[in-house]
Amino acid sequence: MTQSQLNQLVADATGEDLREIRNRGFSLADPLEVDFDPEPYDLPPQMIDWDEIDLQRNVAIVEQPPFRCHAA
Repeated sequence: MTQSQLNQLVADATGEDLREIRNRGFSLADPLEVDFDPEPYDLPPQMIDWDEIDLQRNVAIVEQPPFRCHAA
């Protein structure tokens, strides 16, 4: 399999633009080389909190005053 075939398959599977897949740097791994990427063992588990990311992107167009509840 060539690099361009791999890029196209990943783009087809994810729905991403082929240019984006090229930028992300996918590559073929040699199945005979069992220790090809030792970096993950040096890092804590990587997790993304998509709700937190969404809250950071959710920005008001017009700033609203804080809501204050008045006792009756």
